[in-house]
Amino acid sequence: MTRATTPTDEASALTPAAVADVEVHIRPYVRRTPVIEIDRADFGLPAGPLTLKLEQLQHSGAFKVRGAFANLLLRDVPAAGVTAASGGNHGAAVAYAAGVLGVPARIFVPEVSPAAKVSRIRSYGADLVIEGATYSDAFAVSQRWVAASGAMPVHAFNQAETVLGAGTVGLELRQQAPYVHTVLAAIGGGGLLSGIATAYGAGKNGAVRVVGVEPEGAPTMTAALAAGRPVDAATGSVAVDSLAPRQVGELTFRVVSQRVHAVVLVSDEAIGQAQRRLWEKLRVVGEPGGCAALAALLSGRYVPEPGESVAVVISGANTSAVSFDR
Repeated sequence: MTRATTPTDEASALTPAAVADVEVHIRPYVRRTPVIEIDRADFGLPAGPLTLKLEQLQHSGAFKVRGAFANLLLRDVPAAGVTAASGGNHGAAVAYAAGVLGVPARIFVPEVSPAAKVSRIRSYGADLVIEGATYSDAFAVSQRWVAASGAMPVHAFNQAETVLGAGTVGLELRQQAPYVHTVLAAIGGGGLLSGIATAYGAGKNGAVRVVGVEPEGAPTMTAALAAGRPVDAATGSVAVDSLAPRQVGELTFRVVSQRVHAVVLVSDEAIGQAQRRLWEKLRVVGEPGGCAALAALLSGRYVPEPGESVAVVISGANTSAVSFDR
């Protein structure tokens, strides 16, 4: 008799070698995004090395396409195709990957999804359903579609393939900046953070510290760590479309609790300031969720030691903050 897979089993299968294997499969379909090396003094901080991983240059405008291709290439896709619920970025990623691979896709997004993300999903040819006030509402609707249609659900974060795909961000960063001591990455459901921690083989006292950052208004991982399990949390933040599921997944919670050095919170004001300063100093555009990790550094929620080499993942840029129509 086949034993049911548990989050513990899945977490144990998330290894640096598994990330490397997934990278080989998705390599023909994703961009190896660049890093830029600057001094923290450029942002008015005490001098020290800062590496930015520019994942907003990825296909579909965010890191999510890595997990989307991992799911579609490594799982058995039925004739009914795939479906995903998303605040926007994951939906755009699944729509893009499905279009490239010729797979039918239906994407469910909540009413808070920004026009830039909705437009991207439509441009990739997927069926789009806008329903519900939050990501969790859209997810519930998508589950009904899965039951009715037989389509394969592609979870935004609580799926091994999604985590391993996201982990290829960390794999690339290790190769591009092997001198880094600390990596900061944003948390929504925890897929990106779990993937990066997996790629680094990180632990609480690992050679490279992996630090998660989430908005004060959507402290889903912070609440889970305090409770010892995923629990419902507030979902009010400027980054609600990308960093505010009602709760993190069992899988991502297990990985983060075991392998991530710390999780810090940042205010919406700090996120907005980071977004503006990234544009002012480097002419790099990031959406609020994509700038949350940088906000931790700029606001002092994470303070590096002198000489500590810090890497920050700029994880998405599906925003209309810079408009050429104005």
